[in-house]
Amino acid sequence: MTRGPWRADILSRKRLLFAMVIGLACLRCAHVHLLWSDEDYHLAAAIQIVNGRLPYRDFWYDKPPLDAIYYLLIGGYSGWPLRVLDSLYVGAASWLAYRIARERWTESEGWLAALLLAFFLTFYLPAAVIPFAADALLIVPHLAAVLCAQRRSLLWAGVWAGVGFLINTKSIFVLATCVVWVFPSMLLVFGGFAAPLLIAAAVGGATGMWGGYMEQVWRWGLMYAGSSPGANAVLRIADWAGFHASIVAGALIGLRGERGRDRWRLLAWIALSFLSVCVGDRFVPRYFLQLLPPMIVVGSRGLAVAVRRYGRKGEVAAAVLLLVPLVRFGPRYLTLTADDLKSQEPRWTDAAMDEDARRVANVVRVMARPGDSLFVWGYRPDVYVYARMIPDGKFWDSQPLTGVPADRHLSSSEPVFAAGAAQNRLALAHSHPTFVVDGLGLLNPRLAAERYPELRSWLGGYDLIGRTGMSLIYCRR
Repeated sequence: MTRGPWRADILSRKRLLFAMVIGLACLRCAHVHLLWSDEDYHLAAAIQIVNGRLPYRDFWYDKPPLDAIYYLLIGGYSGWPLRVLDSLYVGAASWLAYRIARERWTESEGWLAALLLAFFLTFYLPAAVIPFAADALLIVPHLAAVLCAQRRSLLWAGVWAGVGFLINTKSIFVLATCVVWVFPSMLLVFGGFAAPLLIAAAVGGATGMWGGYMEQVWRWGLMYAGSSPGANAVLRIADWAGFHASIVAGALIGLRGERGRDRWRLLAWIALSFLSVCVGDRFVPRYFLQLLPPMIVVGSRGLAVAVRRYGRKGEVAAAVLLLVPLVRFGPRYLTLTADDLKSQEPRWTDAAMDEDARRVANVVRVMARPGDSLFVWGYRPDVYVYARMIPDGKFWDSQPLTGVPADRHLSSSEPVFAAGAAQNRLALAHSHPTFVVDGLGLLNPRLAAERYPELRSWLGGYDLIGRTGMSLIYCRR
């Protein structure tokens, strides 16, 4: 057996590897003074729940319910509570990857899987791996379901897949993976999957959330998915594979060493996860997070085999491939940490909108009194988070009011939800928020609020009290 830094007797390095996993998980704390798109949406939803409002019934929320519940664990606060929670989540995901690989092969593969998962949840596009929205939050239920399927704990495999479905509907592919792994003993898997869904449906029906859930999550979600522009699939897949070349190569080696049903199970896991990435034909970087767990687990096997087989050459090859994402994304953590230590705003163009939201919130907080409310035109939930305020009515961003999804409303004014949006604008005109922030009109004048007849009289009751580079701030007379 060849010896090296990643040798088979990895037991002697457990403390070092554990420290590396924890260190990688905690690196996201460099983003302590930043909010990323999507995580701010769920934080703002959690703030509304803290204030006694229910999603779907009292405020528009087009995501599954457990996304907001995750952020409710920290009361909807940003900063250190958010980053510590996310670091713990990465640690939990890494532990699950460790258990799957260790129980399938050896402890060497287990530690490699934990380390690689923490690494790739750190060194990739920040907009994909830093915000824990639906795609990232599915990782733990995904891994937990597969671990239970591997252990033949059929009921719990289904339960975790069902929990995942209440985070991201793409968990249906996790369910399919579990069914393949335990086939033909799958009835208990389906029963476990149904259990959390039935509980959620009962709660939704009893609290009046069910109708809003169907409209906002499913009707709006399907219209959004059906109208999304396609992407260059080959280019997006090649980009992801290039930055994750170490686990792609490792997975190829790992699959070659498997035999019979074990190989087909692993192949099915990878194939079904990749199929979930393809849904909608958009290939957004965060969608690849569903492919990450199987590639990490199988890739850890291949890298362990390569190190045992080729010794130092295998170690050097793996290290070189890992240098690509490290060199590309690592320096940003250094600059963010330096900015944090100096207590200055991040010098980063990607953070421009977040900085603008802080300025807007500062203006609003200076004038606000207890009980005041806020409405933000545009998709700027970060303003709610920084101001710690809630809307007066059901609507709190412009997507359901213009019918134009946030991923394109800076460049397009073509609605996908025109008739329903007009009805929603009439409902907004009957609300009376204390402050109105227009965070879209300066960026896309074609979607400015005053262009809609239903809102002109409503806006006439407000005076302009402030302006930032991207936003206009109004106060009710």
